[in-house]
Amino acid sequence: MGANLSGGVSDMGGYAQPRLGDIPESCVALVLMYMDPPEICKLARLNRAFRGASWADFIWKSKLPTNYRFIVDKVFDEKSMVKNSRMRDIYTTLCKSISFDDGTKQIWLDKNKGGINLSISSKALSITGIDDRRYWNFIAIDESRKPARASIVYLCPSLRALPLFDMFQTVAYLQQTWWFEVNGEFDFQFPLGKYSLFFRLHLGRSSKRLGRRVCNSEHVHGWNIKPVKFELTTSNGHQAVSEYYLDNPGKWVNYHVGDFVVDNPHALIKIKYSMTQIDCTHTKGGVCVDSVLIRPSSVGKEH
Repeated sequence: MGANLSGGVSDMGGYAQPRLGDIPESCVALVLMYMDPPEICKLARLNRAFRGASWADFIWKSKLPTNYRFIVDKVFDEKSMVKNSRMRDIYTTLCKSISFDDGTKQIWLDKNKGGINLSISSKALSITGIDDRRYWNFIAIDESRKPARASIVYLCPSLRALPLFDMFQTVAYLQQTWWFEVNGEFDFQFPLGKYSLFFRLHLGRSSKRLGRRVCNSEHVHGWNIKPVKFELTTSNGHQAVSEYYLDNPGKWVNYHVGDFVVDNPHALIKIKYSMTQIDCTHTKGGVCVDSVLIRPSSVGKEH
């Protein structure tokens, strides 16, 4: 009986038994469309029918943001093979961290839900006094591309399960200033949804000594006297203001500035963001500015 079943033939009159591999690829593809990408990739290993169905363009187009063409045109040049690839290849490529605008920005999709994440380097920000080496310097940081979770502050426990994102290898380091002001703006077409914006900062200058990560807090001062003011405005009418005292030396902290909502995925939205501490009664210093992070707010808030 077992041998006959494995061969696809029954003992009952010699009729062929239906097998999983006999399901038409078109039917399998319709089922796969309702699954998350990791589940689709796992089922693709079952047999040839599932593997073939998992490449259906309509499946992966449904997982991509509705404005994925804008993203592809923004990130890749005209000669890129990605533009003529199948939908699954486009999705797979966008799930990796991709640099654009001369390496000052990164974009990636969440591989489970396809949400858009953006990271904007300190080199793409306008920093008052950045050209005066007595105050500011761009420094290379001795960190892995994806830092250890122990070196990041997560004030929301649910965030510990989230994938880490790539860091830029150069950050803006402030030794000391009276006037702390960092501004930036960015135009982009975002998919429908609600997004959160963060400034990613680190008190102290980190390095490695004898293979271990250490933090030099020599220049850290002034952040406990007055809070830093963070602001966000968008061209579609959203505004947010937050204030924080900078703390947690030796840890990367994502300071939540505010949220904005996108209700038209084909409209270009201008986002302006800033952080300031311009009380000139005291100096402040010893902070690293890595980036501005924008991501779907369904991931939660970190501060």
